[in-house]
Amino acid sequence: MLSSKMQHQEFEPPEELRDTIKCFWHNKIDFGELPPDFEVVPDGYAEIIFYFGNLFSSSYKEGLEPLPSPFMMGLLNQPVHFFSKNRLEIIAVRCFPWTVFDLLGLPSGKGGMRTFDHPIAQLQSTLNKYIEAGKIEEALARLKQYFLQARSQVATDSMLFKAGAAMTAANGTMPVSQVAAAAHATVRTLERNFKQSSGYTVKDVSGLMRFEQVRNRLWHYPDSNIAGLAHELGYTDQSHLSREFKRYSGTTPAAFARKAKKGKQAVSNDFVAFVQA
Repeated sequence: MLSSKMQHQEFEPPEELRDTIKCFWHNKIDFGELPPDFEVVPDGYAEIIFYFGNLFSSSYKEGLEPLPSPFMMGLLNQPVHFFSKNRLEIIAVRCFPWTVFDLLGLPSGKGGMRTFDHPIAQLQSTLNKYIEAGKIEEALARLKQYFLQARSQVATDSMLFKAGAAMTAANGTMPVSQVAAAAHATVRTLERNFKQSSGYTVKDVSGLMRFEQVRNRLWHYPDSNIAGLAHELGYTDQSHLSREFKRYSGTTPAAFARKAKKGKQAVSNDFVAFVQA
C-alpha cells in the first residue's frame, strides 16, 4: 500500500449547488519516483477532475498516455486503473449523475473516463496558479463561482431532482416504483427522463449507491459483519451482497476489508477516490 504522504479534504457546496453537486474535494499525494498503479473504485457519482502533476491512463495498449485536465470520471461498472509519480494534486467536483450533463451542457452517455471539449477547461491555468501558491481555498472559490454561474443557467427538472433526493436519502435501497412515486411520475416516464439525463437507469445508479455504502463501511470499519450489512442495506442475503460487490469492485467484501485494514495503517482514515492497487 501507499507509503507516501496523502492529504484528502472534502468541502460542502454552497446551498444553491446542493441539488446538483455532492461535494468539492482536494487530494495531494507525494510518492517519489516509483509510479504506483491507482485504482478508481465505482460509486454513485460523476467526477469532474482537474489535476496538477502526472496522471496517466493505463487503458492504452502501448505505454502510458497522459490524461488531459480536466476530464470526467463517469459512473463505473468496474474499477479503472491509472498511474502517477512524484507529485499529484487534484481538485474535483463530485456531481450527481442525473445533473452533471445538464450542468455542463454535454450529451449524456455511459462509460468511465471521458474527455470533453468544454469552456470549463479554461479554468486549468487559473487553478494551477492557485495550487502552485498553496491557495487551495481560492482555487475552490473560483471553481464554486463557475458552477454557481452554470447552475443559474440550468432549468430545474423537478422530477429528476425529487427522484435523486429520494434515492440519496435511501442510499440506493428504494425500489424504482417508490422512487417514481416520490418524483410524482410513472416508472416509465421517470426511467426515460433519468436515462436521458444520466445515461443510466434508476436501478443502475441505485445499485452503485448501495455498493458505495458497503464499500465505505468496510473501509472505515473493516471488521463489520457482512451478513449484518446485507440485511441493513436491503440485499437479499450475504451472497447477494458479495456478488454485487465483486461485480463493481472486482474483489470480495472480505478481501476488500482486509486490504482496507492494511491501507488505513499506511494512509489515513478517509476513503479517497484513488486507492493504490
